[in-house]
Amino acid sequence: QVRLVESGGGLVQPGGSLRLSCAASGMVFRFVAMRWYRQAPGKQRELVATVTPDGSTNYADSVKGRFTISRDNAKYAAYLQMNSLNPEDTAVYYCNGRGSSEYWGQGTQVTVSS
Repeated sequence: QVRLVESGGGLVQPGGSLRLSCAASGMVFRFVAMRWYRQAPGKQRELVATVTPDGSTNYADSVKGRFTISRDNAKYAAYLQMNSLNPEDTAVYYCNGRGSSEYWGQGTQVTVSS
């Protein structure tokens, strides 16, 4: 059974940092493109960042230069380092894996507030 489990969310002040983790199981992780999405209240879910099986990365314009996505194939894990957070980054963040099928985690809340 495929599982994606996010962790690392929480409450942080503007300008602060958080590191999200996504632990994967039940899949051949090294062949799967990993993505982070987020959904703020009243808004559609949006793609934040992608890391392909070969390590290529891509980012939404709103997070470029502040967020870094990475993966560790040996640990079956993906990460999202988030720096210089602002209130507009407040959302539930979801881990997504896409290979022959698509999988989602349950989400982790990130709240940026003073």
